[in-house]
Amino acid sequence: MNILLKPVITEKATADSELKNRFTFLVDTNANKVQIKKAVEQAYGVSVDKVRTMRYGAERNTKYTKTGIQRAKTVTTKKAVVQISEGDTIDFYNKL
Repeated sequence: MNILLKPVITEKATADSELKNRFTFLVDTNANKVQIKKAVEQAYGVSVDKVRTMRYGAERNTKYTKTGIQRAKTVTTKKAVVQISEGDTIDFYNKL
């Protein structure tokens, strides 16, 4: 099971990583905080102080078309904000 799906690279997440040493990841919806902590420590070789998680539910929408009503829904996602110890850092751009 792959726990860390991908890092979130937005303006808010980048500012948070530069100023407060917090990094944001999209994670598996069934992963708990202990599993996320171990996965980040193993993947990036840093020590994790704190993990915060957020669940985003599915968004539903309806389209009215010529053929009838089309209903759709997005996938449920989970984000984790990981606080790294002072002095440690993660560089997402070194593998590009």
